Amino acid sequence: MSMHNNMFDTDVQLLKNKVLSQVARHAFEGSLDPISVMDISHEIIPDDAEPTMRCCIYKERAIVDERVKLAMGGDPEKKAIVQVLPIACDECPLDGMTVTGNCRGCLAHRCINACPKNAIVFGPDRKAHIDKSMCINCGRCKDACPYSAIVKRTRPCMNACKANALSTDPKTSKAVIDEEKCISCGQCVYQCPFGAIVDRSFITKVIDLLKESENNTKYNVYAVVAPAIASQYDTIPGMNTEKAVSGIKMLGFHSVIEAAWGGDMVAYMEAKELVEKGFLTSSCCPAFVNFIHRNYPTIVPDISSNPSPMVQMGKVLKQMDPGCKVVFIGPCIAKKDEYLRNTEYLDAVITFEELQALFDSRDIDISQLEGTPLDNASYFGRIFARSGGLCEAVAEALEEHGIPEDEFKADPVVCNGLAECNKALLMKKVGRLKNNFIEGMCCEGGCIGGPACINHNPKDANEVTKYGKTAVEQTIKSAISVLDGFGEEN
Repeated sequence: MSMHNNMFDTDVQLLKNKVLSQVARHAFEGSLDPISVMDISHEIIPDDAEPTMRCCIYKERAIVDERVKLAMGGDPEKKAIVQVLPIACDECPLDGMTVTGNCRGCLAHRCINACPKNAIVFGPDRKAHIDKSMCINCGRCKDACPYSAIVKRTRPCMNACKANALSTDPKTSKAVIDEEKCISCGQCVYQCPFGAIVDRSFITKVIDLLKESENNTKYNVYAVVAPAIASQYDTIPGMNTEKAVSGIKMLGFHSVIEAAWGGDMVAYMEAKELVEKGFLTSSCCPAFVNFIHRNYPTIVPDISSNPSPMVQMGKVLKQMDPGCKVVFIGPCIAKKDEYLRNTEYLDAVITFEELQALFDSRDIDISQLEGTPLDNASYFGRIFARSGGLCEAVAEALEEHGIPEDEFKADPVVCNGLAECNKALLMKKVGRLKNNFIEGMCCEGGCIGGPACINHNPKDANEVTKYGKTAVEQTIKSAISVLDGFGEEN
């Protein structure tokens, strides 16, 4: 189905690509009617196929049918971006702290001495045994055992969810998402080995926007690409960012705009707001903002009032070209949630995974294309894609505002991943944070570690830096100067 199956890390991603590509193919052809939709699972898993994922092809098709529904936007009554497919959930065992065969029945009994609840006993076999009714899964016994004989077994999705939004239905043993806790970060989507957790797609809406524009004659459709695109195609032999941009234009978009340009604008405004308020948390990562709202309501007033680069770019494009349509493309699932809260500036959000599905649905092999360079943003807007980039951009903006360090100096804490974000926010809550700016990125490494990347090989932040250095604009002011009066008004 896909021309680039070797792009993906897992068969789950490949299945996702097949479903999205077929849905997109039907949407472009105008054949996404109820009958054709029912045929998609048969197109992916024909009658003569052997089961490769489940007990039989019929269960595999049933799972594909559920994936097709979410690829088409899902149940309109369900607003959650990240959803569990119960039929696909493997009901992973939840043993918690477990004694393995490595137990030697030693005399030291360090595990017993370490347990605060007396949940460990030694039986006639001289092996350690854990009373599950008393165990609190603190892990002290595991740390104490000299033979590493005790392990903590938890579901991969729960390990991935640092917001503690996942639990198990006691009746079915299926995974359940608490929507009051979920921050739509999407980490569980990639980490579930059975592909039982899926993000809603707006790929058919994007196709409708393109088709109904009638080749951009009725209105222009803009693609706003995240700067993290430099960590996608630039690392794949024969491909690069410029070729991907050409592919996006071949899909029918009027223009491809850098979200990094919006990053320049946000950094310029955020620096000024930081001086005025004295303390800020960043607002560019929607999962981080969601986490604050759900867990640290007293810090909500400290969130930067500036929009994310995605929303800022949509706002500017709507002002420059009234009636246009704006589609954001990036590695972030939480951006879909942010889009639904900012529909006046954005018309859809798709991920890099979904972009590749669009290429495949139109049989576009971007490795064969001539590249189209991007030239909107400065170096500082482009490095938003990696952890620490926003802080560098704000520091540059303070300098370009002409604010001397003896008058005000940014003292940021860079939070790489949700665990670090939580630590900094907790320190702020209890009044022990000395820094005056929190850069919060829920994904490891920043946006380059997003859950909807084409692949999840270790991302090199230097690729983003290298991409940033190719920017035509050398300063933030020069990048935003084309917008009349932007610097003076903000």
